Amino acid sequence: MSDVFALVLLPHLKVQNANAISGPFTWGFPAPTAFAGFAHALERKFAAEVAEGFAGVGIVCHHFEPQVFQPPGRRTQVFRLTRNPVGKDGGTLALVEEGRAHMEVSLVIAVRDYKSDSDGKDLAERLHYAAQGMRLAGGSLLLPGMKRYQAQWWPLAGDVEGDAKVFRRLRRRLLPGFALVQRDDLLAGHLAEMRASQPESHALDALLDLSRLNIKPVVSQTDEAGAPVKWEIRRKPGWLVPLPIGYAGISPLHAPGKVENARDAATPFRFVESLYSLGEWVSPHRLNDLSQLLWTQETDAANGIYRCINRYSESLANFKEQHNGYN
Repeated sequence: MSDVFALVLLPHLKVQNANAISGPFTWGFPAPTAFAGFAHALERKFAAEVAEGFAGVGIVCHHFEPQVFQPPGRRTQVFRLTRNPVGKDGGTLALVEEGRAHMEVSLVIAVRDYKSDSDGKDLAERLHYAAQGMRLAGGSLLLPGMKRYQAQWWPLAGDVEGDAKVFRRLRRRLLPGFALVQRDDLLAGHLAEMRASQPESHALDALLDLSRLNIKPVVSQTDEAGAPVKWEIRRKPGWLVPLPIGYAGISPLHAPGKVENARDAATPFRFVESLYSLGEWVSPHRLNDLSQLLWTQETDAANGIYRCINRYSESLANFKEQHNGYN
């Protein structure tokens, strides 16, 4: 990426009680908007030193432990909820459904501003120090227990071959783990396949079909009549997950202070609903360049679109075209 001078690696951040309910339909790993918001908060804290801002954030998960359990005699899991204190009348208050998870993640933040090696290392250390007092996806960050998990400054070479060499070295530092990328190309392709036999299918049907566990019968022309039916799990093209990536406006943009009980009376207000896409967990060693890793923010205020996007699908298509389909 030509506008990126260096990368800041915040390795193995341990987060306790992160929000595990990022959208109205799904639960699990926090949405990319949580990590983009975390990077944006850091950018605002260091606005004087990163005047050009950050160019995106890469998300790599090393460990994820949702706070759930399976009650005896049931097949489904439920969240471990906390009991609220008793009220003034001595009675117990209602439970508030909250999903929490412990996780360990590494963040790769792309920096546009030029820094010398000494200044860059100092900036990375202070970013890491400031992050310890912040919330990440609603969770609390624990202090790093090992020296090798300190922040790192990775300056890019400024040319294609040099940047690729730096990125290959960085990939090894992210193992073992899985990077979260966007696969809207697989979603569009699967929707086209479904519409070939079911013309009324829409994007949500395709998303649900790719996200769930599908068991289908194995049909063979050699099977005899009356033979037992064989069933198998339909294989997916990767570790695919439904992914809330932002919000779409469902109302006009109201002037500041016009909507009662809004959180901020100095900012324009708009009612929104969640936007969903398809994500995939990919091992970092399978990423070809930096653009496949980074998530960036995109705003279209005229159409009410506020979302995070990842260029993995576009970059992968270009890479296959340049290398004759090799991946």
